[in-house]
Formats: sequence, structure tokens, C-alpha cells
Amino acid sequence: MTVQHKELAAGRWAKMPLAEQMANIGSEVERAISWRSKKNADYARMAFERALELIDLTLDSTAKASSLKEIARVREAVVDYFAGDNLFMSTDKSWRDYFLHFAYAARRDR
Repeated sequence: MTVQHKELAAGRWAKMPLAEQMANIGSEVERAISWRSKKNADYARMAFERALELIDLTLDSTAKASSLKEIARVREAVVDYFAGDNLFMSTDKSWRDYFLHFAYAARRDR
């Protein structure tokens, strides 16, 4: 997979607060949901792949074990929702609700 966020992967991502990282992941998840609802599978897949890239950057830049566990679980659930059998029974609404809190926190902390 080609790195889409080259500047972020070069170190800028690790300097962001976790809430801001998660809010950005949520933006890509939202794009994937939106494109999927518009029946544009290619754009939905690309947004999903960008979300995974950001999740992986977050995992690489996070030192706290409690955060690692949740982020790894989010990755598992996102993959399950967009590319698996949705065993976690996620919904578009549940993902929007989950990431909305991070967007609010990131905005509040600016």
C-alpha cells in the first residue's frame, strides 16, 4: 500500500495529541461511510485505506498501553466493518458517534 500521508508519516503525526489523531481517523472513516452510501466503492476503499494508515501511525506513535489496546481494537472493528463480516455489528451511526467525541475534544483543546 502506498503511503498517502507522507508528511504525517515523517513525524508530524507523532507530535499531535491523541484526540486530534483520533479525530483525523474519524474524518477518513466518515469519508468511507459517505462514499459507500453513494455507492462509490473505489473512493470508499481509498478512504478506508487512509483510515487504516492513520490508525497504524497512531499505534506506532502511542506509548501508553491503555491507548494501544483501544486503538488496536478500533483498527480491528474498522476492518471488520468495511472489509469483514461486521461481527461487531457496527453501524454508520455507531462510528460517527464514537469519533464525534474525539473531534469535539480536539477542537476544544485548540
